[in-house]
Amino acid sequence: MKPIARTVFKAPAKLYDRDLGWLLGKRFLCLTHVGRKSGREYRTVLEVIGLRPLSDEVLAIAGLGPSSDWYRNIQAAPAAEVAIGRRKFVPAYRVLDEAEAADAIADYERRNLLLRPVLHPVLSKLLGWRYDGSDAARHRMVQQLPIVAFRPRDGAEPDQEGTDR
Repeated sequence: MKPIARTVFKAPAKLYDRDLGWLLGKRFLCLTHVGRKSGREYRTVLEVIGLRPLSDEVLAIAGLGPSSDWYRNIQAAPAAEVAIGRRKFVPAYRVLDEAEAADAIADYERRNLLLRPVLHPVLSKLLGWRYDGSDAARHRMVQQLPIVAFRPRDGAEPDQEGTDR
């Protein structure tokens, strides 16, 4: 990866490292998780593909599929924290089923029409086949790339400063 691209991709993490993640609004979240082998704490910045206020869920996609380290880590041990905007919470998670995940991607695409010229080629590269945004392609995609819904674990939501209430 070229130095400029590396800097651009690491910029959101640097903001969260300095407690400035709120500058990214609700477009990204920072997931703190524990390595399944190393036991080390890791922070991964993920794009938020959906917000569900009624269920208090935040949706993110495992862009490298089920082999994504963060995805495998949260399956092995509970994630420590999700930070989004000025909010931080100890998360529980669930993996969306195929129908719900396909609907979430359709909704994301509707809300981000201007990104379509970039989104489809990026998804095609990640998937290894031409993603055209059709319903059939969405269903095929979510079979390869899991979508995860994070929500506060019952009784375990820290306040904005990250301390327990």
